[in-house]
Amino acid sequence: MIKENKQQKVYRILKGRIIEREYVPGQRIVIDQIAKELETSSIPVREAIRQLEAERLVVYKRNVGPVVAEVNESDYLDTVFVLALLESYATSLAAQDFPKGKIDEIKKLNQLMEEALDDFDIIQFSRLNAAFHRIICEQCGNTYLIETIQHTWNRIDSIRGTGSTLYSKRVKESIEEHKEIIKLLEQGDSPRVEIVARDHKIKTAINFEKRRKNLIETNTITS
Repeated sequence: MIKENKQQKVYRILKGRIIEREYVPGQRIVIDQIAKELETSSIPVREAIRQLEAERLVVYKRNVGPVVAEVNESDYLDTVFVLALLESYATSLAAQDFPKGKIDEIKKLNQLMEEALDDFDIIQFSRLNAAFHRIICEQCGNTYLIETIQHTWNRIDSIRGTGSTLYSKRVKESIEEHKEIIKLLEQGDSPRVEIVARDHKIKTAINFEKRRKNLIETNTITS
């Protein structure tokens, strides 16, 4: 394991708090307070915040300083639909020569996802799910495509906490769809796995939008 420098450590901690909703949208990030808590100077904290700003997880407000970015749900949906195309293409490329060792690895991750659901640990489920798709995409052999997918993942990180912690039957369906993707990767069925992987991601976006609208309608009725 590569040892983290101070800036990387601060970045990892702050990003984790934003994604997991420990820091909520609109909350001010107090640099001196973070520096004191993590026993470092303000420089690594400022550098980490600049990186989070580049990922659109943090914004600077005049006379306030850095705050957690507000969630833009329509932007999230647009991004997920684009990600569906990128990930499915990467998956189809990866299927052409997917390593046996990686098959075993993603099978294990999918099993751990089932166990996380049994424990109602949606945060852990989300982490394992991200690792599942990252391992597959990294086998595509196209460096630019991998970088583009990583950038797109960064864009949706700030809202993924909301989407993943709204528990629904969709997460169980996702595990079954993963099993189908794994089978097609084992078979090297590049055309079919591209379709399945694309539909898998699009279903998640559609489910999120459906739950969001239901939540709005419920709040309207109760108010």
